[in-house]
Amino acid sequence: MEQGNIRNIAIIAHVDHGKTTLVDQLFRQSGMFRDNEVVEERLMDSMDLEKERGITITSKNGSFVYKDFFINIIDTPGHADFGGQVERVLKMADGALLLVDAAEGPMPQTRFVLKKALSLKIPVVVVINKIDKPAARCEWVVDQVFDLFVKLDAPDDILDFPFIYTSAKAGYATFDHTQNQGTMIPLFELIVNAVPPPVGNPEASLQMLVSSLAYSPFLGRLAIGKITSGLLSINKDVIVSKTDGSISPARITKIYRFKGSGKEEVETAGVGEIVAVAGMESITVGETLTDPENPLPLPGIDIDPPTISMNFIPNDSPFAGKEGRFLTSRHIRERLIRETLSDVALVVEELTDSIGYKVSGRGELHLSILIEKMRREGYEFQATRPRVIFKEGDEGILEPYEELTIDVDEQYSGNVIENLGKRKGLMVEMHQNKGMVRMIYRIPTRGLIGFRSEFMTETKGMGTMSYIFDGYDRYAGEMKNRNNGTLVVMEECSSVAYALFNLQERGQLFIGPGEKVYGGQIIGEHSRENDLVINPAKGKKLTNMRASGSDDAVILTPFRKMSLEDCIAYINEDELVEITPLSIRLRKIMLDETQRKRAKIAAAKA
Repeated sequence: MEQGNIRNIAIIAHVDHGKTTLVDQLFRQSGMFRDNEVVEERLMDSMDLEKERGITITSKNGSFVYKDFFINIIDTPGHADFGGQVERVLKMADGALLLVDAAEGPMPQTRFVLKKALSLKIPVVVVINKIDKPAARCEWVVDQVFDLFVKLDAPDDILDFPFIYTSAKAGYATFDHTQNQGTMIPLFELIVNAVPPPVGNPEASLQMLVSSLAYSPFLGRLAIGKITSGLLSINKDVIVSKTDGSISPARITKIYRFKGSGKEEVETAGVGEIVAVAGMESITVGETLTDPENPLPLPGIDIDPPTISMNFIPNDSPFAGKEGRFLTSRHIRERLIRETLSDVALVVEELTDSIGYKVSGRGELHLSILIEKMRREGYEFQATRPRVIFKEGDEGILEPYEELTIDVDEQYSGNVIENLGKRKGLMVEMHQNKGMVRMIYRIPTRGLIGFRSEFMTETKGMGTMSYIFDGYDRYAGEMKNRNNGTLVVMEECSSVAYALFNLQERGQLFIGPGEKVYGGQIIGEHSRENDLVINPAKGKKLTNMRASGSDDAVILTPFRKMSLEDCIAYINEDELVEITPLSIRLRKIMLDETQRKRAKIAAAKA
């Protein structure tokens, strides 16, 4: 392939700014599909979880042809918790499309990914998307993006960035935001002209930095990266330069070039091409494929450290082994180690004081997505409450802070401000525009655990929030997770409607009738601060007499259905989330009531 006709672009954006829809339009209008071919929406979001949640979780590669140009697309996640995906794949790009919503403007994640792109000195094309929105304010957004470039100390050549207006949903791009029709051809032309071709010497020694990994059931692990020098061919002997400085020999057995959202096999690949190669048994992100005769390893990939950790431990509840296929600590370890090979932002350590593993990641969502993937694969285990990772500094204990941006209707802003105050949040900025309020806070990462569900309740689902890691600072002090105790089951039984009806006035229930429960399981929230031991199987005493009013039908109020994220955020230090392929349960660590009382007394004395 002609090196001068290759364009490698990463598409970076805040979550829900239309990035995946734009990629769909680029594929469609490049002539990649037949006119009568049925093409699914959000083509690059191939994971079930991505389609369900409407977010991109893992970075993916694709390509299309425009005129004589071969354009490689690198689709990146838009959520801050998956920032590790963005950091590594930008190494493959020679330019970036920065996608910004025409109404919201640049958001925290926009700032994060732009900072990473500028550090690599790659040119940026700004795409103002969703210009057909009634609330669109295109000139204001361009000014905001320019101010962001200035804040991030962009060099003069990048500061004079090209920009274009698009409606990915309607399928047109234009340099005049007042137009409301057309095609994507102006964007194609801008990509070809503004993004430079890849540089590198095809006659030099082979160099290819592994930026991503894929897996084939037939070929095993596939290393994905951009060839920065030399030539790659099938049956070529190479060496893998490890991150620790060691080397290991390998032979290339297959080379795949990305075509559309799939792959096609090729015999050779040259400088600038993004390919997936097979033949290495143990290769990870950040390692280099290079020539055995003249090895030239490339610098590795710097990844921001994790901020939150959870313990994953084998399930020891009375219902253990009834619903899952992979139960032991060995199964859990193998799965977690396999995940770290492709997710460089994830850190797994073995616990020293008990059986299990400490899993550290970028945020609550990062870890909950991993848990959801594992349970869908048949794993059964338990997880502890998320804990932030503290550091020791010159000023004492330091903890991670986030920059939180909230857009909410004016009528709900008071409740949000009050809640964030309790969570040690400090307001940095506040803007009002047409009945909407944008608030920017600096808040400890601890304060965001469990905040999303409360925020959606307070704003009736009409608010939006996003956050980005802002560094470490002084410990903010004690922070209470919840004010109320729990309703704890007395012994193993099946819940009965009559018993639940009488328990309703004691608190809010998490389960309905006919569910099997065990002693120590949490099935509701108590209306007071203390835990209450209950019997959800207590039936009505039967007599041969009927009384007026006492034989009325039992009416249960709808119980609160807890999602995985809700459960993780809800538990305290003495509680666990039991995760199986079929169920998510809350429980006390000490299942026996006597054990719990002894542990409470011991903790008070300590």
